[in-house]
Amino acid sequence: MAQDSLPVRIAERSVELLMALDLTLIVVLVFSNVVSRYGFGAGFAGAEEVSRLLFVWLVFLGAVLALRRQAHLGVELLQARLPRPLRRACAVLSHLGMLYALWLFLAGSWTQVQIGLTTYSTVLHYPNAFMAASGLVCAASMLFIVAANLLRILMNHPGAQVPGEPAHEAQAATLAQEGAE
Repeated sequence: MAQDSLPVRIAERSVELLMALDLTLIVVLVFSNVVSRYGFGAGFAGAEEVSRLLFVWLVFLGAVLALRRQAHLGVELLQARLPRPLRRACAVLSHLGMLYALWLFLAGSWTQVQIGLTTYSTVLHYPNAFMAASGLVCAASMLFIVAANLLRILMNHPGAQVPGEPAHEAQAATLAQEGAE
């Protein structure tokens, strides 16, 4: 992730801005609804529904960014104690497991999007597919990120993220690869 291409940086920045807009809208909707209910005795019935939709999108977009930046919590105690070849094998196996889980997530989200096209929200009557689409976008994005890192691991690319790999070993592997080229 050290030297990301311009399109990747633009996409990442766009997601950050979308999340900021999303959070801003949630705050404005909830705050204005609270003020209007307590101050004027009436509120906007759809504010809660829209806020819930925006919150789900915020969480799933944040999860994609966290995966991209390796910001999820992880326990690397076992992997850090393994020799480099076993650490890489462990990373390959865990990536394959993640890809399978993400495939299930993607398939389930797709099913929910299809169901959501014929069901509608209670107050505003927007298709529930808008809610399920957040899972679809999340799963597809995460599949791509994990598959790309798995490919880098298998190719012994210096940019591969292998859990438990000390920084000095990663640098040594990068130097060895550059020397071989």
